Amino acid sequence: MDANALIQTVAVYALPVLFAITLHEAAHGYAARRFGDMTATVMGRVTLNPLAHIDLMGTVLMPLLLYFATAGNFLFGYAKPVPVDFGRLRRPKRDMIWVALAGPAANFIQAIAWAVALVVLAGIGVQERFFIELCKAGVRVNLVMWAFNLFPLPPLDGGRILVGLLPLPAARALARIEPWGFFIVLGLVIAGVVGSLWLNPLMTLGYEALGLMLSPLDHFFR
Repeated sequence: MDANALIQTVAVYALPVLFAITLHEAAHGYAARRFGDMTATVMGRVTLNPLAHIDLMGTVLMPLLLYFATAGNFLFGYAKPVPVDFGRLRRPKRDMIWVALAGPAANFIQAIAWAVALVVLAGIGVQERFFIELCKAGVRVNLVMWAFNLFPLPPLDGGRILVGLLPLPAARALARIEPWGFFIVLGLVIAGVVGSLWLNPLMTLGYEALGLMLSPLDHFFR
């Protein structure tokens, strides 16, 4: 593995990843507080301090090990989940949807912000490669987090959204999967199922949506 390539990759992705993780988790905590559960607030997790959300194994060690083991072709990681007591929400089944949706929504909003920065930099003639690559990384990281976390299997946000939408018997059946959900998702990721059938199509849709939203701004600079 080229050490220079690793340093360049870390330099470009470090800031977008920290923002993506921090705002994703803080959004969950804020939404939970908004709907009646103060657990995350009491535990200091409704914060923009990234140290409160970083998990040593899932955020640092696992991605680095996978990066070296696969020559950068496969990365997987996770942040420290924000504690939410769904029983304390005012209307648990309905409010669970909004709490779960808050994280991916925060990532999509960040993807828009990074894309706006990219268009503006290009429009005013900035050609510094680091800043261009930083903005591209910001868009990519947040779209990946947005799409991946919407995968409809608990404990991912998409799974909890689905639990909130399904009729009670089906919701209870799906919720029982949660203790093994992480390992099931990891297996599907390794098998390529999540990437080919979910992540890639949703990422394509995300890029197309950003292109449509930013076309007036792009046209303005042209």
